[in-house]
Amino acid sequence: MNQQSQTTVDVGSASATDSQNQGTSVKLEMVGVSKEFVTARGTTQALSDINLTIGQHEFVSLIGRSGCGKTTALRIMAGLITPTNGEVKIGGKPLWSGADIDSSVISQLGVVFQDANLFPWYNIIDNISLPLRLRGVPKSERYARARELADLVGLKGFEKSFPRELSGGMRQRVAIARALSCDPELLLMDEPFGALDALTRERMNLELQRIVTAIKATVVFVTHDIAEAVFLGDRVVHLTPRPGRIQNITTVEIARPRTIEAQTDPKFVQIVGDLRLALNAEG
Repeated sequence: MNQQSQTTVDVGSASATDSQNQGTSVKLEMVGVSKEFVTARGTTQALSDINLTIGQHEFVSLIGRSGCGKTTALRIMAGLITPTNGEVKIGGKPLWSGADIDSSVISQLGVVFQDANLFPWYNIIDNISLPLRLRGVPKSERYARARELADLVGLKGFEKSFPRELSGGMRQRVAIARALSCDPELLLMDEPFGALDALTRERMNLELQRIVTAIKATVVFVTHDIAEAVFLGDRVVHLTPRPGRIQNITTVEIARPRTIEAQTDPKFVQIVGDLRLALNAEG
């Protein structure tokens, strides 16, 4: 294993090691986070004692087998579900204040899911600007911002189109633009390209890298695709099968911006191979 490329972290020491690796201010912390789901069939432990620190402007990919808790972890970060134990901090402030979400913290977030979830009766500009409309931003101001974002994500000329007129990749561009409309400091993405064909997914990876560089946001990106995780990430967090724990954290020391040719870099090949072996060893 290339020690310059990969760092293995025990769950209990993850936060300390992360801070040493980053050398940047902390944007997101998960401290002792666990999650149990109680149903009529019993209790399922989805996550166990997750300690993770993410630096400002860092891109962190989450990988692991199906059911390992990647999406659960992301939804906890987004404030969509509460942890059973532990705490989430964003910008040093707790996400939860008692049983309530801290609105000043949640306003820093943008979330993108695998399904674009666009409103079919709204055109692209109206879909992108919807969060601003809900915040009471005047029409002229929110439309100007939506046009700016449409240009940023490569949709200039499609502003008056409707979702049904767009390809899957274009609809995801709209979803990303919508998530960016309120200038989030932390962008949470749950397999946003999982339903796309291989070539479209490759193009979207390049586009996402360009967009994130332009907006200077912190990103947490859930994916099943190891190569995608390594290509996009500054670090890759590997969660174990249920209950999800941090198995290791891999630092990707490949210069940015990364082109598709970066996937032939020996460091890239080794990191992907090491992660694939680790996942396959889980059975």
